[in-house]
Amino acid sequence: MADSKFPPTTTEEVRRARAPVRTIIAPMGEARTPESVAEMGESLAQARYLADEPAALVSFLAQQLGKPILVEGPAGVGKTELAKAFSRASGRELIRLQCYEGLDEAKALYEWNYRKQLLRIQAGGESGWEEVHGDIFSEEFLLERPLMQAIASSEPVVLLIDEIDKTDQEFEAMLLELLSDFQITIPELGRVAATTIPIVVLTSNNSRELTEALKRRCLYLWLDYPELEREMEIVRLHAPELPEALAERLVEVVRMVRALDLKKPPSIAESIDWARTLLLMGAEDIDRETFKRSMSIIVKHRTDIDLVAERVGLKLPEPAAPPAGPTS
Repeated sequence: MADSKFPPTTTEEVRRARAPVRTIIAPMGEARTPESVAEMGESLAQARYLADEPAALVSFLAQQLGKPILVEGPAGVGKTELAKAFSRASGRELIRLQCYEGLDEAKALYEWNYRKQLLRIQAGGESGWEEVHGDIFSEEFLLERPLMQAIASSEPVVLLIDEIDKTDQEFEAMLLELLSDFQITIPELGRVAATTIPIVVLTSNNSRELTEALKRRCLYLWLDYPELEREMEIVRLHAPELPEALAERLVEVVRMVRALDLKKPPSIAESIDWARTLLLMGAEDIDRETFKRSMSIIVKHRTDIDLVAERVGLKLPEPAAPPAGPTS
């Protein structure tokens, strides 16, 4: 076993040789840890995320208990944005692992810098394999991927594991040690244990059932499309110049579109984009012509466009006739 051969390795001893992985850095301010569910909701609101009570509660418990959050729900309801808001509200760096089919340990956790190892072996000359072997499996030759970066960070971070349902059960099994003990075992080096506990947010579009072992280690949150009043608040938060009546009309139309059997219903982010589009168009109402011109902001499949134009567009009023000019 690696633990008997190599002593546990602290994160301070692991030097970073980072591969190019995109991370989002949150502004580091004097962020105070919320002491109640209400304070957590206010903290997320200040980070421009309007969390309902279940979302605020689970977020508060995650920070207090040090447990990961598993957020499931349809695409486009704000699951990823919750992790980003958590990062902004807490002043922690956000490290993101975007999951996809075929994602493996080398891309998610760590891998060895094989080119650098080969150069070291070639430069070793007559020094012998035993001496070179000890060198090439050291921290200097280790490439950290997002999961390793989060564990090895000396500062508290938010780790976003996005769309975990796109991976397989073998990848989930690999995550169990990290989610349970916030440590990673590297056979050649031993255990790498976190010196600070990251806030871990896993998201899933519910395209497949996740394992019970993974769910047991997480707090659970289901996010769905918000009610009309809540979505109005979200839209006006991000497009404050939009009149209240127009925002209400926009959300009503979006809800009519979502009620149809579409390949891709409009997300909350697309509702916000549509609100900004209407402002740029100078629209005062959503009539049939305005909807036809801007529909592609919220509907993005050809077959969906035809269905929405027939089922929703025809229900909207015709554009108001321009005022008649002066008569001679």
